[in-house]
Amino acid sequence: MITYKQSGVNIDEADKLVRKIKPLAKQTFSKNVLSEIGFFGGFFDAKFPGYKNPVLVSSVDGVGTKVKIAIEMDKHDTIGQDLVNHCVNDIGVGGAAPLFFLDYYACGRLNAAVAGDVVKGLSKACKENGVALIGGETAEMPGVYSDNDYDLAGTIVGVVDKAKVIDGKKARKGDVLIGIASTGLHTNGYSLARKTILSQYGVDSYVPELRTSAGEALLRTHRSYLRIMQSASKKFSVRGMVHVTGGGIEGNTVRVIREPRKFKVFWENWEVPPIFRLIQTIGDVPENDARRALNMGVGLILIVPSDEADALLKYLKKMHEKAFVVGEVVR
Repeated sequence: MITYKQSGVNIDEADKLVRKIKPLAKQTFSKNVLSEIGFFGGFFDAKFPGYKNPVLVSSVDGVGTKVKIAIEMDKHDTIGQDLVNHCVNDIGVGGAAPLFFLDYYACGRLNAAVAGDVVKGLSKACKENGVALIGGETAEMPGVYSDNDYDLAGTIVGVVDKAKVIDGKKARKGDVLIGIASTGLHTNGYSLARKTILSQYGVDSYVPELRTSAGEALLRTHRSYLRIMQSASKKFSVRGMVHVTGGGIEGNTVRVIREPRKFKVFWENWEVPPIFRLIQTIGDVPENDARRALNMGVGLILIVPSDEADALLKYLKKMHEKAFVVGEVVR
């Protein structure tokens, strides 16, 4: 006789996790949430007062091999923040306000304590961004993942008034690209970072250039830019916003400044943080390759008319943001 538990799936551990998740998720609920965690679907009241023509905006993403750093360090309470903040930024650059979030957690052997820490991070970021964590899926898949491995992905849905969609179509020649500093690699380029930095340092090893351990530097949380995006777009003529993820500055800006328009990046206008240069030095990574894989210290780009650029920079400085001109629209 072979039980389900003996085959590698522990339902009791899953039940324990659900008990941990419910209060964490409820902390994020808004009045629009109509269902409890544990039902077959998440129900959200689709009333949007104040919106003349509401448009739903959605995105799905993961955290890539950054989870390997969390696993090696046995520190799982920030990886959920990475995921939520990444997804919030993805819809925020279109002008959308986030509404609700769903996560997918897959593992080889379910550990309720580890998964609970992951959900703590999801809950924390959802509360900070005003997002309801209304559901998710936990999948225990022995044979697909090794015992201690897991993966994390999520889906977000937000709303924007159709007249207030920001998609870059209004960008014109002479518009200025203003970059705002990232907190590190965010959630991209970790296969390259692990192959280079971790070839010389353990996750607990102190790295002089980084003034911290390799693991702490690599695990720095992918920040949310929601507050900046919302306030800047109200005060200035923001014609486009770019969340710098996989593909780097150019690869993501081209999604907003599309043909036949062109833009130019002023690569010498800011100091690239040490972690990016360390990756290049250890791995002898070509500059072009690094620029395509990494954000190079820029997490968000705001595109504004040239006559508003100085005022926006001053505004961002008052918000204690590190901001700089990273380019311009040239055609």
